[in-house]
Amino acid sequence: MPTATELRELEDEELETRLDEYRREMLNLRFQLATGQLDNYSRLNVAKRNVARVLTVLRDREIAVAEGRDAGPVFVEQPVRPARRRAEPTVEETDDLDPTVDEAGEAETDEVEDGALSVDGGTDEEDE
Repeated sequence: MPTATELRELEDEELETRLDEYRREMLNLRFQLATGQLDNYSRLNVAKRNVARVLTVLRDREIAVAEGRDAGPVFVEQPVRPARRRAEPTVEETDDLDPTVDEAGEAETDEVEDGALSVDGGTDEEDE
């Protein structure tokens, strides 16, 4: 199956020849379909697409000549699509979400002073 870019590189006479071949192939496939001999039905769709490709290239050249421009290959730039995923949060956003960071940007830690807390929640000093 030729691509449109491959077809654009061919001369007009070659395109006409290919168009006749593809139309003849499509006619034969339709006869096979009608008589029940067609095994691969997708070949009919491929033949239709080939005819459409050749006709499109010929029409593009016809329009180019009418407009007075070069009938060479036409390359269309693909549009730039935005990313599908959400953007990663910025540093400021992550600081706002992190409860262990205070307003100054310093990490809060639970430092235990010597003698401040014991296992039972009291001080290390013995209750007297």
